[in-house]
Amino acid sequence: MDSTNQQRRCRIGIIGAGRIGKLHAENIAYHLPQFVLQAIADPYLDRAWADKLSIAGQYAHFEEVLAQQNLDAILIASPSNLHVAQIKGASDAGKAIFCEKPIGLHEEEIVDVLKTIQANNTLLQLGFNRRFDPSFSHLQRQVQAGDIGAVHLVKITSRDPACPTKEYCATSGGLFMDMTIHDFDMARFLTQSEVVEVYATGAVLINPDFEALDDIDTAIIQMRFANGALGVIDNSRQAVYGYDQRIEVFGKEGMLLANNQLKHSVMHYTNTLTEQANPEYFFLERYQQAFKTELESFYDAWLHNNPSPVSGRDGLQALRIAQAAKQSLVTKLPVSLS
Repeated sequence: MDSTNQQRRCRIGIIGAGRIGKLHAENIAYHLPQFVLQAIADPYLDRAWADKLSIAGQYAHFEEVLAQQNLDAILIASPSNLHVAQIKGASDAGKAIFCEKPIGLHEEEIVDVLKTIQANNTLLQLGFNRRFDPSFSHLQRQVQAGDIGAVHLVKITSRDPACPTKEYCATSGGLFMDMTIHDFDMARFLTQSEVVEVYATGAVLINPDFEALDDIDTAIIQMRFANGALGVIDNSRQAVYGYDQRIEVFGKEGMLLANNQLKHSVMHYTNTLTEQANPEYFFLERYQQAFKTELESFYDAWLHNNPSPVSGRDGLQALRIAQAAKQSLVTKLPVSLS
């Protein structure tokens, strides 16, 4: 980095101050000095919390953040159904954009907003944070280096420790769009191949509230990739022992396995049992480092005018797989992706 770039900090504003917006704000304020957090907007903003972070611009409406002329970038952490309008507004305002998944809830609106991104030459990075987990990113590099030869099978386990609230689920787009979309992205990331066929089955086994939302809380999704590999994802909204996140990639010449991140590494052995700690309980703890690393990557792309490390197309492709999974769930048939 040259001396000019060493002095250059990214002036950023945040839209949305729920748990993920607050996490990003605190990471920026306390751990990422390459950013300056200058503004935040949320209809229910906790101003005492914002004061502690010394955020000068505190607003109720996202348009007020976009109107700030001195911002270089916008981080969008609002409800999923608001993302498209906010991405368009930020792009038209000339800001670089980091947006939590998904871009939107419908393919047509995503295709449309990506045209705006292209026309304005906007940097857009999607918040698929699992790509930046140290274990998962290392595993992916080994796969792509050919350490296990041609990939045959990909197995992804993703189980939350507790169900989200009914209010959250009402605007999140359902299990495939909200939760499994991370796993669909990981499947593409690990294999560097597109999913060409999906077969999904699911049920409501945990919380009957999901039925009223035309949603499920438990699922298994089978995938076929363009490179010939096969994959399976298993999801649950409630794993009583903690946040269960595991990946296995099996190939012609071996296997790679990324296990759970535990609360601690101490093993307890006696003549009657062997005991270890449970996994980290929640995604905020489990992916603590990944959340920081993805913003570091966003900063580097902004600073050096590099392509986005997680592009709008990545978001679109993950959504297409989610849509196919939903269709398969309803029809009880495999669905091909063109």
